[in-house]
Amino acid sequence: MGVATLALDLDGTLVDSAPDIGAALNRLMAARRLAGFSLAEVAAMVGDGSRRLVERAFAARGGNVDETAVAAFLADYTANAVVATRPYAGAAATLARLRQQGWRLAICTNKPEAAARKVLAAFGFVEFFAAIGGGDSFAARKPDPAHLLVTIAAAGGSAARAVMAGDHANDIAAAADAGIPAIFAAWGYGPIAMAQGAAAVAQNFAELAEIAPLLVD
Repeated sequence: MGVATLALDLDGTLVDSAPDIGAALNRLMAARRLAGFSLAEVAAMVGDGSRRLVERAFAARGGNVDETAVAAFLADYTANAVVATRPYAGAAATLARLRQQGWRLAICTNKPEAAARKVLAAFGFVEFFAAIGGGDSFAARKPDPAHLLVTIAAAGGSAARAVMAGDHANDIAAAADAGIPAIFAAWGYGPIAMAQGAAAVAQNFAELAEIAPLLVD
């Protein structure tokens, strides 16, 4: 039957990174003399990559975004990506369990790859993943299914035996268009309405190891 692959989103799925994303964003806003955002507001803007995050922030405050703003945010965030970021409960044990079960694991995130690798390395997670597909790793990014498909291929897996897990509508849409079942991460940043189209909903990270096998066997 072949090895099964589980592709995981990063922000709001594997790690709670909103505190560091928000801190960098608020430093940028302060430098531009614009009002900052609450943690909940930041979490609601996460999911479409750094550029869209900055664009949304400036639009919300009536400011004009430019390339220097995006570059400043990326530089600040990448340098401070693991100050307050933490893995979700059960993440390390569940990744180890999935590997023991024979799963091939991959990260499929709209976060720039360098920042994603820095976060994963900080928690000793890099070794778990056969591929890390960031928002700038390939020509496409979620919700484009090509991002998910090429990440799975880079991990040595196949779409025929793959599952996607994420907390955002982009994760569910990319999986649906790729013909891959998706698990919605209910503990993440996305409202439950974003679970529409998912094959299953997991209430905590550990449940991924229970649900994923049911979707490929």
